[in-house]
Amino acid sequence: MGIAASAHRTLVDTLTARLGAAAVLTEAADLEPALVETRGLYRGQALALVRPKDRDEVAFTMRECARAGVPVVPQGGNTGLVGGGVPRGGIVLSLARLDRIRHVDPVNATITVEAGCILKSVQEAADAAGHLFPLSLASEGSCRIGGNLATNAGGTAVLRYGNTRELTLGLEVVLADGRIWNGLKGLRKDNTGYDLKDLFIGSEGTLGIITAAVLKLFPKPQVRVTAFVGCASPGQALELFGRLREAAGDQLTAFEYIPDFGLEIVLRHRPGAVRPLSERHASYGLIELSSPQRDADLQGRLEAILGQALEDGLVEDATLGASEAQSLALWHLRESLSEVQRHEGGSIKHDIAVPVSRVVEFIETASKACEAAMPGIRVCAFGHFGDGNIHFNLSQPVGMDKGAFLAEWERFNRIVHDIVHAMDGSIAAEHGVGLVKRDELPLYKDPVGLDLMRALKRTLDPHNLLNPGKVLDLGDPAAPAIPRPTESP
Repeated sequence: MGIAASAHRTLVDTLTARLGAAAVLTEAADLEPALVETRGLYRGQALALVRPKDRDEVAFTMRECARAGVPVVPQGGNTGLVGGGVPRGGIVLSLARLDRIRHVDPVNATITVEAGCILKSVQEAADAAGHLFPLSLASEGSCRIGGNLATNAGGTAVLRYGNTRELTLGLEVVLADGRIWNGLKGLRKDNTGYDLKDLFIGSEGTLGIITAAVLKLFPKPQVRVTAFVGCASPGQALELFGRLREAAGDQLTAFEYIPDFGLEIVLRHRPGAVRPLSERHASYGLIELSSPQRDADLQGRLEAILGQALEDGLVEDATLGASEAQSLALWHLRESLSEVQRHEGGSIKHDIAVPVSRVVEFIETASKACEAAMPGIRVCAFGHFGDGNIHFNLSQPVGMDKGAFLAEWERFNRIVHDIVHAMDGSIAAEHGVGLVKRDELPLYKDPVGLDLMRALKRTLDPHNLLNPGKVLDLGDPAAPAIPRPTESP
């Protein structure tokens, strides 16, 4: 046995002695689910999967790994999309057992939860206390709040409530040396220096391991109304959004944009999906208004806005969910869009953001550029119109070889990301950077900003042990390489 293998065996034995054999797994079958993310773009490797039960065991694991010089990759629900949770050797540290709701404070409108709590469980705990936790994602039944914090997740309610960063008041974090920073304060005002929690939110586990958080709660909506509208163009959909924002204010909870191609593939591949409008339209909007006031006449307000829009030719057709079941069916059309794209062959995906005022310009410009670069390519640009976040995905031409199409990934990255950059946008909106976009950052990120990020990483994690190789490439030649993406659902 070599020196490195002996040291690794000693580390595993030390962790097993403290955490128990059931919490330190080394068999290939146990490791396999932790080596690949949802999209299957990358396959990593790991020495062990460690499953601590509480904050102190996380800290112990981190201290021992730091002493041994072994990297640690934190994982929540492993539902990431950019390779951020794929290990490059070392330890995969699962937060799944840290799943307690520690405290609900209805008066302060906060909930304190551990990082391993499934997002749906946090929503349900808030609901049981008569409040709303508004973060909502298609993967909410399996993703965990620690991962949501580590990626600053967005979702469908950002328009009204903001990203995960805006929903967070305090954090508890295990640092690279195993120390614990206790920032679990439910304060809305605290000017005692730097806002440390914002360093860790969105850092993808590269600066510290989030073990708990204090999250904001909101009044529970008592009335909701959902509509699905058809428009002749993205420009008309954006103009409708402007009208709704002006007329409904913060009662406008969501405005999701869906292109004709996107709806058609949902209808083609999702069992039970029903066309919501009688005719096809170039663009669609999924709209939700909500209010905590029981007597709020949201349906009347939405009907009036859409009625005027129909008269003005801004909307070609519209339907309102007449029941909760119908509203859910409309939402399922949107939520199925990411999954069904795999049935159309290879998909080159982009998660970008531009100013809301330039969303239409981006969709039109990027679509024309990609279609000119590859005749027959099918653009599926959809997403959160109200906050400028578009999932600009490209489905392969019908009949083209999937591998040949995916080999064009970098070429289309350059086309799309150059346009985003020219519009003062971001190439990573809500999915994070991970591995997929790490090497893109130097092309588009302000160089001083990158220097500051590297300085923070080296200060908080001087030995590059926390999720090394993600977000920033600090040049760790000893870490096993992970091949570039060759496959996509």
